[in-house]
Amino acid sequence: MNPLSKSFSVGGVLFALVASTFAAVTPVTDRMNVIVILTDDLGWTDLGCFGSKFYETPHIDRLASQGMKFTDAYASCTVCSPTRASLLTGQYPARLHITDWIAGHKHPFAKLNVPDWTMELATSIPNLANVLKPAGYATASIGKWHLGPKECWPDKQGFDVNLAGSHTGQPKSYFSPYKIETIEDGPDGEFLSDRLTDEALKFIESNKERPFFVYLPHYGVHTPLMAKTAVIDKYKTKAVPGAPHTNPVYAGLVESIDDSVGRVLAKLDELDLAKRTLVIFTSDNGGLIGPTSNVPLRAGKGSAYEGGVRVPLIVKWPGVTKPGSVSHTPVISADFYPTILGATGLNSPVGKPVDGESLEPVLRQTGALKRDALYWHYPHYHPGGATPYSALRSGDFRLVEFHEDHHIELYNLKDDLSEKRDLTAEMPEKAAALKQKLGAWLKSVDAQMPSPNPNADPEKDKQKAGKGKH
Repeated sequence: MNPLSKSFSVGGVLFALVASTFAAVTPVTDRMNVIVILTDDLGWTDLGCFGSKFYETPHIDRLASQGMKFTDAYASCTVCSPTRASLLTGQYPARLHITDWIAGHKHPFAKLNVPDWTMELATSIPNLANVLKPAGYATASIGKWHLGPKECWPDKQGFDVNLAGSHTGQPKSYFSPYKIETIEDGPDGEFLSDRLTDEALKFIESNKERPFFVYLPHYGVHTPLMAKTAVIDKYKTKAVPGAPHTNPVYAGLVESIDDSVGRVLAKLDELDLAKRTLVIFTSDNGGLIGPTSNVPLRAGKGSAYEGGVRVPLIVKWPGVTKPGSVSHTPVISADFYPTILGATGLNSPVGKPVDGESLEPVLRQTGALKRDALYWHYPHYHPGGATPYSALRSGDFRLVEFHEDHHIELYNLKDDLSEKRDLTAEMPEKAAALKQKLGAWLKSVDAQMPSPNPNADPEKDKQKAGKGKH
């Protein structure tokens, strides 16, 4: 049977897939394989190829030398679950109404009540797996899921394989026994990043004769901070007091991700698949302040500033990306969905919104993107410093609106990457225009807004602040 004429059910929702839906132009056997390696909490400067002098990432650096590095890449949110949903669906978190990590922090005494947001990725929304699978792809999610209850886990979303994905956002331990519901514990002492990579390599090997999509969302480098003793000892000898990066345990977690990338690339070379495999490497939000530093960016995970959302991104698309190329184009997690579908010769199901834009003209270095702004909406509170806010980046300018008092801040990232100089008073017309633009976008995606809290109590809220880990 032609795989484009199948119908299948995902989570009780029927997807009728016909040739006109996908406009496929490539025979199934010749389609591009896809591997998305997503790290958790990896900061913008946490790689050698992005400036770290402490963390050693030779394999990821090699990937950058083979593909395109993006200096101005962004996560769709300052925390994990919304970015993951956006990456898989191509929609902004604000449109999905998945706007915080699941299940979020409770702030009953804050100035604002957060909206009644969605705590799962609905199976009715097209995602990479349930679009690629009917077109003949073998699909696997290997690692962190964190997008709702069991009814919304990867096996209900179009993935043939779900290993280590559940409702949980972090492992109890990086050393076996992991006690993760959807993966068997390995031998005592086995390291989780290694195990997830083992499983990914097995899947690639077993599906080498057909196109495959491997979603490899590592739990690293999220807390709890754990690493192999020998690796920690190595970094202890490298640490320089006062440097931005000094934590040897965190460095060990970073190195475990680099080892994983190296093994995946080696397997593709071994199986002669590298020339037809698209590889994307990125992070779900900015680095967590404490374990790492995002300097020169301001703040980090859970904040309203660049350190919370600017992330490393490397894309290797054989035959498209020039080895060692660099792009300064602002891009965002939602762009991966249309980019991957384009690379595989498919289109998204008709009638479903896609906020991301295919990065193909940027990757080919043949043109620019059509949009003129990127957007964020986080109507929540976070120990990383965020109060409910919305933001946009348009050109070199970044505007943030804080919803507690509706004040805005405007920064020129070209001149002030660290967001130290608020230009609102100096450029009132620019600030007003961008605020209006942000407001129009919020309405266009039906963004849920926070509301005044009649039980607000600053002292009680202060006592509660900072207790969460996510």
